[in-house]
Amino acid sequence: MSSQQDPQAYDVIIIGAASAGLTAALYTARQGMNTLVVTKDIGGQALLTDSIENYPGFERIGGFELMSKFEAQTRLYGTEFIYEEATQIVEEEPCCFLVKTHSGEYRGTAVILAFGKTPRDLGVPGEQELKGRGVSYCAVCDGPLFKGKVVGIAGAGDPALDAAVYLKNVVGKVYIVNRLDKMIGSEDTLETLTQSPNVEFINNSRVKSLKGSGKLEALVLEEIPTKKESELPVNGLFVEMGYIAKTDFVKDLVELNANKEIIVDKEGKTSHTGIFAAGDVTDTPYKQAVVSAGQGCTAALTAYNYVQKLRGKPAVRADWKSKTK
Repeated sequence: MSSQQDPQAYDVIIIGAASAGLTAALYTARQGMNTLVVTKDIGGQALLTDSIENYPGFERIGGFELMSKFEAQTRLYGTEFIYEEATQIVEEEPCCFLVKTHSGEYRGTAVILAFGKTPRDLGVPGEQELKGRGVSYCAVCDGPLFKGKVVGIAGAGDPALDAAVYLKNVVGKVYIVNRLDKMIGSEDTLETLTQSPNVEFINNSRVKSLKGSGKLEALVLEEIPTKKESELPVNGLFVEMGYIAKTDFVKDLVELNANKEIIVDKEGKTSHTGIFAAGDVTDTPYKQAVVSAGQGCTAALTAYNYVQKLRGKPAVRADWKSKTK
C-alpha cells in the first residue's frame, strides 16, 4: 500500500487504536478527513479486562467487546488500518509528516498520537525482521490471515489465554508456549482450552529465536530446566507479553514530562505544531477509557480545524448536534 518512492498520503494519521485512537478516527473520518490508523493491535490495555463497569451506556461489558464496537463504528466512515508499529515520525515541508513503520511509510498532514501503551516485544532474534511477516501482536486483527494454519502464542496469563480462545476457532492448530510448569489464568478459560483438540500447551519453555526467510517458518524453543532446544514449525506467532509505554520515538518532536508522557493542552495540542495527542500516552492524571475517548474526540476536532486552516478553509465548531459526515 505504501512505498519508499510514493508514500500514501492522508489528511490525518492516528497512531494507536484503543479508546483514544478509535474515537479520534471516528471523529476525523466523520468530518470527511482521509484517515489512517497505524497500530500493533486493536483495543490496547482494554483487552486485559473482561469486565468494564464504568463506561457510560454499559452496566457491564468486556474490554474486547467494547473495543470491537469502537472499531466497527469507526470503519463505517472509511477509516483505514495498518497493523504495524510506528517507529519514526519525520517532519516534511510544507506542513506534512512522514510516519515510518518497519515495512512502510505514510504521509499525513496532521498526526494524532494515541498509542497509550504499546504491546511489548518478545525480544528475541528474528522478531524485528519477521514483524508483519508471521509475527503479530493482535490475534483479533491478524487471526483471519492464518485460517486453517498452525500458529504459536508466546505469553502468559489471561491475555495469552484469550488470544487462544479466539484463535482456536480460526486456525488449524494453536501452540501456547509458557515459561511456567502450568499456565496461570482463568480456570474456566483453561478448562475450555484443555478440552480443545487443536490447542496444545508447551510448558516450561520459552521462544529463544524465530526462523524464516521472508516469512516466519519456525520457532526455536528452549526447554527451561534442561536448556534443550527444538524447532516448532509454525505459520504465525502471536506475542502476548503485556504492554509498555514507548514514547522514545517522539521525544525529539514533542515535549514529555518526567514520566515520559506527552504534555498536551486542553485542546489536545502538543508542543509541536501539527501533532496532537490523546489518551493514556498524555500527561492526563486519569487513565480511564472514558477519559481517553473524550480526549480522542478533542484531539480529532482540533486536528480537523488545523487542517482546515492550512487549506484556507474556515474552522468548524462540530458539536454533538452536527450531522456532518
